[in-house]
Amino acid sequence: MRAMILAAGRGERMRPLTDHVPKPLLQVAGKPLIVWHIERLVTAGITEIVVNLCWLGEQIEQTLGDGARYGARISYSPEPQALETAGGIAQALPHFEGQPFLVVNGDVWCDWNPADAAQRVASLATDTLAWLMLVDNPAQHPEGDFQLQDSGLVSDAGTQDGAVTLTFSGIGIYRPALFHEIAEHQPAPLAPLLRKAMAAGKVIGSHYQGQWTDVGTPQRLMQLDTAMR
Repeated sequence: MRAMILAAGRGERMRPLTDHVPKPLLQVAGKPLIVWHIERLVTAGITEIVVNLCWLGEQIEQTLGDGARYGARISYSPEPQALETAGGIAQALPHFEGQPFLVVNGDVWCDWNPADAAQRVASLATDTLAWLMLVDNPAQHPEGDFQLQDSGLVSDAGTQDGAVTLTFSGIGIYRPALFHEIAEHQPAPLAPLLRKAMAAGKVIGSHYQGQWTDVGTPQRLMQLDTAMR
């Protein structure tokens, strides 16, 4: 199984920290955020990793190299302009050779074990396009994103009576078919694709209750750094 780490974003909410350093290279407990992801993936046996690049991407490539020092093989998907989440994934699809793949946002921290991903892929129905890891709604996002039904299906928030509304963690497994309608080299957000697939009953999810942080502001970065130290 292969994985992709999303690392192309500008990190506007993290300014001025990201004016000269890309967000995935901001450090937590003495280690860049993206290295935490790589090491956890490698420990889980996922060593083929794709990283998309845009804002200050050369710094990321210079820092990580080919991934050998981490026991990984890292490939890069550079974007001349930021393609947003779905556009960036769509551009990187050739790396996955038509197989389901794991995607992790470069600006989150989570203690989830990616070894679980292989089991998730094995249990995907042939017409299921995505599995999403959902978490409890953080203080900065109390309304959540999607609803998780008892059946495991995920739906748009507010569409299913009695279903719990949770926040998308930025960690998911996708089939390439989810992205086939994305125009080449065109920016595209992920949420509309997911909502369309949810309406067709083709997205499943799980509620993860371990440690997860959206490292989206300097304050949350500092809080995570303090906790990890």
